[in-house]
Amino acid sequence: MDKNELNEEEMRIWNRWKGSFKRIFGRVVKDMSEHTGLSEGDFGVLDRLVQFGNGKLRQQELADSMDWDKSRLSHHLTRMEKRGLILRNPLDTDRGVQVSITSAGKSALDEALPLVSKAIRKHFLDQLTDQDIESITKLAERTKTRSSSSCKDSPP
Repeated sequence: MDKNELNEEEMRIWNRWKGSFKRIFGRVVKDMSEHTGLSEGDFGVLDRLVQFGNGKLRQQELADSMDWDKSRLSHHLTRMEKRGLILRNPLDTDRGVQVSITSAGKSALDEALPLVSKAIRKHFLDQLTDQDIESITKLAERTKTRSSSSCKDSPP
C-alpha cells in the first residue's frame, strides 16, 4: 500500500472526526439560528467586526479572516445590509470598503453570544472529560504548528 493511501481504520477515524465536528457545529448553529434568525455567516461577520475591528473592518480583512472569497462575502454583506445589520462605506484613502456593524447588528450579536456559548457547552464541552480537553488541546496545537510549517514549505 502506498504511504499516501489510508487504510480502512484510518479512513474510519477520519470520517468519525469529520462527522462528529459536523454534528456538533450543526447543533450549535441550529440553536443559534432558531433563537436569533442569524445564520452562521451572519454571526461570523458580526463577531469578527467586533472582535477584530472594534466594530469596523476593511472588507478584504473581513474576507481574509473568514477565509471567504470577495464575491461570496460581497453577496452575503448585501443581504446583511438589507436587514440593517451592517453598513458598507467606501474608504477615502483608497478603493477599499469599510464594513461597520450597526446598532441592530450589535444587538443581534449580543443576543446570539450567550446562546452560542450555551450551545457550545451543551453539545460539546459538557461531553468532555479533563483528559479529552487535554488531548484536544494538544492535538490542536500540534496540527496548528505542523500546518503552519508545511504552508511555509509549500510552493505558492
